[in-house]
Amino acid sequence: MTNVVRRPTPADPAPHLANSADVPSSVMRTQPPELGPDAVAVVEGRSFMVSDAAGDVPVGTIGGLVHDDTRLLNQWELTLGGAPLLILSSGLVDDDSAAFFLTNSDLPQVPTNSVGVRRQRFVSDAMRERIELECFANEVPSVQLRLRVGTDFADLFEIKQRVRDRSASIVREHSADGSRLCFSYRNAEFTAITEILVSPPADRIEENDLVWDLRLEPGLRWEAELAVALPRRPTELASLHRRFGRGFDLVGEDPTHSWQADCPDQELDSDLLDRVLHKSKMDLVALRIEQRIGGETIVLPAAGLPWFLTVFGRDSLVTAYQSLSLGPRLARGALRSLANYQGSRVDDFRDEEPGKILHEVRSGELTRTGEKPHNPYYGTSDATQLWLILLSEYWRWTLDDDFVRRCRDNVHAALRWIDHYGDLDQDGYVEYATRSPQGLGNHCWRDSADGIAYSDGTIPVLPIATCEIQGYTYDAKLRVAELADGPLRDPELAERLRADAHQLRERFNRDFWLDGRGGYYAVGLDGDKRPIDSMTSNMGQLLWSGIVPPDRARVVAGQLLAPHMFSGWGIRTTSTTDRCYNPIGYHSGTVWPHDNSLIAYGLARYGFREEANRVILGMLAAADFSAHRLPEAFAGYDRSYGRKPVPYPTACTPQAWASAAPALFVRTLLGLEARNGEVRLDPHLPADLGRIRLSRLQAFGKCWDLEAIGNQGHVRLTTG
Repeated sequence: MTNVVRRPTPADPAPHLANSADVPSSVMRTQPPELGPDAVAVVEGRSFMVSDAAGDVPVGTIGGLVHDDTRLLNQWELTLGGAPLLILSSGLVDDDSAAFFLTNSDLPQVPTNSVGVRRQRFVSDAMRERIELECFANEVPSVQLRLRVGTDFADLFEIKQRVRDRSASIVREHSADGSRLCFSYRNAEFTAITEILVSPPADRIEENDLVWDLRLEPGLRWEAELAVALPRRPTELASLHRRFGRGFDLVGEDPTHSWQADCPDQELDSDLLDRVLHKSKMDLVALRIEQRIGGETIVLPAAGLPWFLTVFGRDSLVTAYQSLSLGPRLARGALRSLANYQGSRVDDFRDEEPGKILHEVRSGELTRTGEKPHNPYYGTSDATQLWLILLSEYWRWTLDDDFVRRCRDNVHAALRWIDHYGDLDQDGYVEYATRSPQGLGNHCWRDSADGIAYSDGTIPVLPIATCEIQGYTYDAKLRVAELADGPLRDPELAERLRADAHQLRERFNRDFWLDGRGGYYAVGLDGDKRPIDSMTSNMGQLLWSGIVPPDRARVVAGQLLAPHMFSGWGIRTTSTTDRCYNPIGYHSGTVWPHDNSLIAYGLARYGFREEANRVILGMLAAADFSAHRLPEAFAGYDRSYGRKPVPYPTACTPQAWASAAPALFVRTLLGLEARNGEVRLDPHLPADLGRIRLSRLQAFGKCWDLEAIGNQGHVRLTTG
């Protein structure tokens, strides 16, 4: 159980509690089995279906059809003649569709490989599946095709642990003609329905099995289609619409891909960079969420597949920042959506406070019935600053004064949160300590239970002020000062924020700098204001924020690119010289692409272009081993350890801020900035990457073409 602390006051100092999010051993669960490395996941909006390589979902696994944080199917297994089908080939057709090519095993009167089976599946307004059989053998008098169906209506939070038994409350019904099988469940105000429509109808329904008795003849083709409805919320737009045709045909216009159409066209000499950036764009399309807020249609990134297809604060904001050079729509959407959820009251169960930007939104049964605090949950102490940073960056790329002025109240509320609720003991630092009995122990990006630790692995006492949060705060105040001088027209606010930022920079560089091991920044201060002395990649994000003096920036850059931090693929989250280092620890030694993208940008900001390029080239090389997609994280083993990166076992893929990292890599390589109505280039391209051309890049309501090679580049307005 997570520790809970009382709100400290100057007369009531914060209690010093261990930062533990551990679950008591009495309620620890064994994770259900995965579906193997060839598992296939199709996704559209907030719905996804995860199956094995045959298209099946065996009961008891983490697979199934999940919609709106509720699992509608936990079993979906196809057999022919009572035997599983053999896999010939399978995989995604697009992010929302997949195909499975199968054949029969050896059966009485049906030799092996004599029946071809194709399953096609896509997710849109429903999960739709077509099953096709073609016989290549002599006549088969009778063979049974059976689809075994099951549901447990598990909440998303349960799927990877233990699912409560709801069977006594699940109502099952089916039509007499075999065309419909339906399951329903209710708990107080929460309801869930799984309705399966079958065409042609099954010959019979046995328990939860759809059964067809087939007579197969040489050359005979037989097919059936099934659909499981996925209802949308009133604020959600209609999903991408497909139908079974020659492939997975789009029906009508394709509004959900309009963001991709806004992206600049790319012409890159490097085939590797071209493929990685193209995959990045495709994944961001797959992870988008579309909503209507106040009459405006917005699009923003969900955090990742499969477990994080929802609005996140930190992840959505960083993703939108990374991808601004691909167009401003994601940034505007993230800002609008998160402002709509901005905290308005003190609610300890949800870690909510006025002005605070949320951590995560969920809508499953456990949240809807009040067992989980995720409606929404606010356990993050950096999303508020990141919201301000993104607002500033959006304005720099668009000069959208009206939008900034519409956000004026949100800006002031966020600043109040930083100075009042964020600074628990009024020492000038933003620190965190959860109050929710179900809250996260760490409210920074390293939010696992051991994500923040001393170099010897000891867990610090609360509250904790991590270094990168102070950097975000510094950057946010300077950026809002710029907005105050500009569209907000508040010079007094600008002056105060610049003074605050200056004082924070002086104080931070006094308290967080450690002279040992050649000099570095502590990852944080604990509840006793002692430095937490592990050496981490967080100090690289300080370069992104600009809080580091130039003389120390050179030291930090040297540490980050030294062998104990840089694996050859990327910068590790924790130095190999620390006892807490673990190459497969979630935040204690792995390599995170989003982290590396911010660090590379920060290195370039301070003039360390060669060092930034080393990071970027390492990341691109890593992507070449994973179908040109960077995963959420991979193991921190040195590049000499094996010929390719070692995967992190449960990494999300795609994961939004990993998918958006290549866009920020390209921006860093180009030295691409948008300021005061001008698009500027300061390229430093490695010879291996050759020339980069981007056309129709959006900035200030115009389109721009740019080209760079080596240290040379030029920009012009798009013509025609």
